[in-house]
Amino acid sequence: MARKPNYNFEKRQKDLARQKKKEEKLQKKALKKDAQGNDIPEPEGQDDTPEGGQPE
Repeated sequence: MARKPNYNFEKRQKDLARQKKKEEKLQKKALKKDAQGNDIPEPEGQDDTPEGGQPE
């Protein structure tokens, strides 16, 4: 007798592949946006001073 196909497993694999593809697309889109110079601004509390606190 042949085995029954496990449709739940197949569906889960398709969903995982779809989700992975969507995440890759979003990452690619974000990298493209950053490359165009639309950088995300840094939070207010951060600056470019070294650890000593004194600017060079």
